[in-house]
Amino acid sequence: MAPVVLGPRYSTAVEYASRMHADQVRKGTSIPYICHPLAVSVLVLEAGGDEDVAIAALLHDVAEDCGGEVRLTEIADMFGPRVEHIVRACSDSLVVDPSAKAPWQERKEQHLAELVDADDDVILVSAADKLHNARTLSTDLALHGVSAMDRFNAPPDDIAWYYESMLEVLTRRRAPDVLLKPLRVAVSSLVETIQVTAT
Repeated sequence: MAPVVLGPRYSTAVEYASRMHADQVRKGTSIPYICHPLAVSVLVLEAGGDEDVAIAALLHDVAEDCGGEVRLTEIADMFGPRVEHIVRACSDSLVVDPSAKAPWQERKEQHLAELVDADDDVILVSAADKLHNARTLSTDLALHGVSAMDRFNAPPDDIAWYYESMLEVLTRRRAPDVLLKPLRVAVSSLVETIQVTAT
């Protein structure tokens, strides 16, 4: 397989994502949010994704967190329809006002259902996204215990259900082993920690 060459489009995507997420931090931390999409993009590249998919990984939260359909139109204009399609499919809500989002459980169930029939590009970005989130959460649980879950919009048991369900879907859809195997370890760790602290 020929190596992926990242050109000016990728650099533009890094700048665009950094600008969109400039005022955001990871939930409950002071860590700049841009660290997450950068990490997801790296994981996509390590799993064999091409430049388009790596760009979509950089932008996967832009529409959901930074303006909905307006951002998707920008992404399509700047990076093309393939990138826009992946970002759209990785978004579980496109409403501009966060208070107008559907309930957490409803959004997650819908997103899981859509991933069952999603194309391989979407599966690749989704797996990388969930791997980075699960690793981060598993580390936070190890360091701070179940209180690390206080930052989320759902109780610990629901978070555990979501990650286990996501792992099941990504396993069924044959996400790359380089992402799936560490995801399995991270999900097992975070679910075990939640169960132990709940007893």
